[in-house]
Amino acid sequence: MSTLSLRAQEKEIKWMTWEEAATANEKAPKKIFVDVYTDWCGWCKKMDQTTFKDSAVVEVMNKDFYAIHLNAEQKETIHWKGYDFNWVAGGRGGTNELASIILDGQMSFPTFVMLDSDYKTIAISPGYQLGDSLIKQLKFAAGEIYKTMDWQTYLSKS
Repeated sequence: MSTLSLRAQEKEIKWMTWEEAATANEKAPKKIFVDVYTDWCGWCKKMDQTTFKDSAVVEVMNKDFYAIHLNAEQKETIHWKGYDFNWVAGGRGGTNELASIILDGQMSFPTFVMLDSDYKTIAISPGYQLGDSLIKQLKFAAGEIYKTMDWQTYLSKS
């Protein structure tokens, strides 16, 4: 069976931890998609049940990205590049420092962050997304369109 046939049969996104994605990215660099969520977020749960089950989203995500599910309120320390990112108490509970950093302190959920293989931010996209909308964003990043065109111009042409 060809790789394309196997990929078409994939029904779920291959979610990874930050550490797993970082290790995989060292061996075979790819773009990184981070779904920043919380356990109490209703729209996050809806995306898990709908958008992230969309076969076209699954295909693009698994082909072109390392996908990370990052709970913004995760209490476990994330170890990366010699740093420890810890849970910090605050507000109604607390957040993991890494979630706060990659969201530029704008803590709303769900929010998606797309990074290049060097962990530079391509885009931060807050809010619930339907499959078609998310696919446009994934293709914008995966196809490296962001290097030659801004998001608004891309949207007006697509």
